Amino acid sequence: MLVWAYDAPWFGGISGAEISADGQELTAITDHGRVIRAEMVRERGVLVGLKVIHSVALRDPTGQVLAKPFTDAEGLAVGKNGQAYVSFEGQHRITTLDISNGVTTPVANAPGAETLSDNAGIEALAIHPDGTLFALPEESGKDFFPLYAYRDGAWVMQTRIPRRGPFLPVGADFDDAGNLYLLERTVTPLGFRSRIRRFDLSKSDLAAETLMQSFPAHYDNLEAISVWRDPAGRTRLTVLSDDNFLAIQQTQVIEFIVAQ
Repeated sequence: MLVWAYDAPWFGGISGAEISADGQELTAITDHGRVIRAEMVRERGVLVGLKVIHSVALRDPTGQVLAKPFTDAEGLAVGKNGQAYVSFEGQHRITTLDISNGVTTPVANAPGAETLSDNAGIEALAIHPDGTLFALPEESGKDFFPLYAYRDGAWVMQTRIPRRGPFLPVGADFDDAGNLYLLERTVTPLGFRSRIRRFDLSKSDLAAETLMQSFPAHYDNLEAISVWRDPAGRTRLTVLSDDNFLAIQQTQVIEFIVAQ
């Protein structure tokens, strides 16, 4: 585990992230409305540091910096073609993102926006290998979470992710085989707990594989997950925490290697 610190008032609150295909660059968004790019410094394949190379405030289509309550970015997905998408809660919406200048352009209402609460919107965005954008809300029914797909300009419910225990979705990504990795979180009196489950969406029963489930306070407030393949062909999961801009919390970066 690496604790990432950077001396700038805007640094913190990371809620979504994507790792480049070669594992050398991180793109992240914060829930105060900012996009960050950083070089991932590795020694013998192990992450030892991050160097910020670009950061800019998120902006509306006219180039104006977003003002509250429009800044609460939560989910980030970047396609193979470089097209980036961001989900926002509070003022629920999904936009494209120009990573170079921070300009966001609405592309769709958040699925189920009329039923989403202010602090529980579309937390997870992910792009399937076929290019389809998927979205998952933080809260939903007692038994399942609806997984939405954006097709032909409209959201359709692709499937229902079975809910297990108190955990709620906070991040998601696909591997190159089309398996969905879901990062979930719950809060206990002793601290945050996290879980990562994997789903094969081609199967009708959606039986989940639990890849990681933490004890309370073992990690901080994990919110962002990115899936990529390292030079050795192994699937890696890079997970980051949201420090809520509090001195008592940390921006943690954890990398897991998935045993296939």
